[in-house]
Amino acid sequence: MTRLAQTAGLNDIQREILSTVRDFVDKEIIPVATQLEHRDEYPTEIVEGLKELGLFGLMIPEEYGGLGESLLTYALCVEEIARGWMSVSGIINTHFIVAYMLKQHGTQEQKDTFLPRMALGEVRGAFSMSEPALGSDVSAISSKGVRDGEDYVLNGQKMWLTNGGTSSLVAVLCRSDEGHPEGTAPHKSMTTFLVEKEPGFGEVRPGLTIPGKIDKMGYKGVDTTELIMDGLRIPANRVLGGTTGRGFYQMMDGVEVGRVNVAARGCGVAQRAFELGVSYAQQRQTFGKPIAQHQAIQFKLAEMATKVEAAHAMMVNAARKKDSGERNDLEAGMAKYLASEYCKEVVEDAFRIHGGYGFSKEYEIERLYREAPMLLIGEGTAEIQKMIIGRRLLEEYRFQG
Repeated sequence: MTRLAQTAGLNDIQREILSTVRDFVDKEIIPVATQLEHRDEYPTEIVEGLKELGLFGLMIPEEYGGLGESLLTYALCVEEIARGWMSVSGIINTHFIVAYMLKQHGTQEQKDTFLPRMALGEVRGAFSMSEPALGSDVSAISSKGVRDGEDYVLNGQKMWLTNGGTSSLVAVLCRSDEGHPEGTAPHKSMTTFLVEKEPGFGEVRPGLTIPGKIDKMGYKGVDTTELIMDGLRIPANRVLGGTTGRGFYQMMDGVEVGRVNVAARGCGVAQRAFELGVSYAQQRQTFGKPIAQHQAIQFKLAEMATKVEAAHAMMVNAARKKDSGERNDLEAGMAKYLASEYCKEVVEDAFRIHGGYGFSKEYEIERLYREAPMLLIGEGTAEIQKMIIGRRLLEEYRFQG
């Protein structure tokens, strides 16, 4: 293990899991990541390896065939995986958000139906809030679910689904006005529907189309898609939790897990960028000595390492807060904001250390340079995080006049 980003207070099982994951990353992910990323190729063999390690069931309770581990253990595993290739961590992130939402909010029948197969990786999850016209304004969702006998009929277009093609279960947030009179606050008239589908693209079930992969600047390999619902019929027993109007709260609970995940991804990418930068700085020579011996480069390395350490500490704190059962939107927002911003800065400094070679696709830092920006917007932009942080601080530090 490296000197940076160590986590105090882990038990033997956690340390063993992390050691196994790190070894897998070093042997199975890092050697092939850049090649697969340049081809925008889904990492099928890597995903199969993660299934064999049991990582798709890491946080799923043992009674459903999972490992029953904490959010902290999961976040530290994500950090290791993102260090190898951030796209792979995205594949398991959306899966775990759906599994977490089922565990926390699902009916017993929904848990029994999905969690055992999710633990094995046989059912893979994706979740969907965003739409083409709304961005971060979740209250503006226009997709609707309307009751029709024993079913709901869903119509609308969703955007930015990670695992949209490869998933077989999608948690979709829609408006559902049933039982919610006109004038009800938007967030109280939303429902999460559990949509089962076949993996793939095109019409994956009657009324549901996954058009194809969105071509992205970075974050390649993992499939990011749209989702189009046109008369999609969903049985009423696939309303998450069995009751309409709770979807917004269910999704926000899941997004807190997602924000810890994005923070962990930022930590992992930043760690890898530091490793690449500090290694290259000791090999590259200018003016008769390695550039690591120039004070300007040492200053960069010092700043990079400090940012890696600080982001890791905040991510760990946010995960532990959630594990304790306490509200952690403040800590998760801070961790996501800091880790993504620091990740961008550390990657850019490593890119600068590489000089012209950093611009070459032969060097790993080029891939990281294109991947880091996704973390600035994933699970809410920096501006959204600052709004959450600011509001929570005003709650905690209310002026007593």
